[in-house]
Amino acid sequence: MISAIGAVSANGMIGLDGWLPWDIPEELAYFEQTVDGAALVIGRLTYESMDVVPVDSFIVSRRDDLQLRPGCRRVDSVEAGLRAALATGKSVFVIGGASVYAAAWRYCERFYLTRIERSFDGDSRFPEEIDLSGWLIESETVRQLPEYKTRGDVNCRFLVYRQRNPLPLPVLDCNSAPG
Repeated sequence: MISAIGAVSANGMIGLDGWLPWDIPEELAYFEQTVDGAALVIGRLTYESMDVVPVDSFIVSRRDDLQLRPGCRRVDSVEAGLRAALATGKSVFVIGGASVYAAAWRYCERFYLTRIERSFDGDSRFPEEIDLSGWLIESETVRQLPEYKTRGDVNCRFLVYRQRNPLPLPVLDCNSAPG
């Protein structure tokens, strides 16, 4: 199964200066617990912002000179990353950034999305083309959590969406030559 996971503020922000616009340790712990043991598909900028990257992480980048950590592999496209991640036999999670979410969401059966009910400054937005309104909400939990940048509490709505009919990954045609 292919899933995606992320968090978005009330004004649509998902990133700031290569990291999160907020500081909510319990939300980050939820993310880490949810993806533990999974194969990950990660965009280059998100990968470069991470302190720890687990094995079986597939980094979407066209840069041949990308410095990879042990257990990580560079892939040319989101689809190639998803195929490689599925081949591990593990659960698969797309963890961002915005362009990777935008390319992958059609293939995802689930989207674990934390809606942070406060606006934050940011430089990376949740992709507008991802429309979850037609997805089923499998579960929803609301928790008030401390946010350390603003030194206040914020409501976090932990949602698990399910797409009824995700697209299958395009089939590779091994017999066709680039044209």
